[in-house]
Amino acid sequence: MAVHSIAEMLFLAQRILVLAGLAAVPIALSACASNDDIDLATYVEQTEPADQLYNQGLANLNSGRLSEAAKKFDAVDRQHPYSEYARKSMVMGAFTNYRQGRYEEAINAGKRYVQLYPSSEDAAYAQYIVGLSYFRQIKDVTQDQKESRRAIEAMEEVTQRWPESEYVEDANAKIRFARDQLAGKEMQVGRYYLERREYIAAAKRFRYVVEVYSNTRHVEEALARLTETYLAMGLASEAQTAAAVLGQNYPDSQWYKDSYALLQSGGLEPRENTGSWISRAGASILGT
Repeated sequence: MAVHSIAEMLFLAQRILVLAGLAAVPIALSACASNDDIDLATYVEQTEPADQLYNQGLANLNSGRLSEAAKKFDAVDRQHPYSEYARKSMVMGAFTNYRQGRYEEAINAGKRYVQLYPSSEDAAYAQYIVGLSYFRQIKDVTQDQKESRRAIEAMEEVTQRWPESEYVEDANAKIRFARDQLAGKEMQVGRYYLERREYIAAAKRFRYVVEVYSNTRHVEEALARLTETYLAMGLASEAQTAAAVLGQNYPDSQWYKDSYALLQSGGLEPRENTGSWISRAGASILGT
């Protein structure tokens, strides 16, 4: 999951240019410390102007010093929390943490920005970074898929709250991939049960893929596995319907050929029962 898509990198690069365009405006700091107020004087000396910190962060970012850049953006947020530079630094900090692979920090910063500035021009970008940070943590289907679910939730927020934003197309692509991962996980578990001849548990998993993830690449195998599973359970009508729906949507599929041969070995052939849940679910399959 370490490779970034071209579209994603273009979005990120474009946003950096926009954020970097914030002109540095000199900010004067005044201090009225006396000789007896050493602590206050020390604090003022350690506090740098917001524009200076922000521009240092940008310089570090442009030079590839991501860790130093993140520190500068964080310093702006801490030392000048209500300034325009703090708002911009929050987004830049989220991006910088994302680029470093510090996904939890990027997620926290992005969520905080959206919560504080939901109507700003960078809100969609901040939410997009949250989604990317979850997406980059998606694991192989043999492992837990909580990151896939979170990536879907975060990217769906991008598409629903900012439907006209430039990030929607890539967000939808990430959603499709994450849904495919979730379907793949269901198939893995279903195959495990099928191998152990726990047919009811297996059928439940394959059915879930057909009903919930009908627009993923796994629905084809799910229908074939349902044919096999129902036939093993003695539910001939359901097995025939699963094969029929598979043939309607994927007539040239090897899965269909195998399912057809399996039915023929028992003296059966694909035949759709329009009263079956499989027939109803078949209407939403996008194989044809």
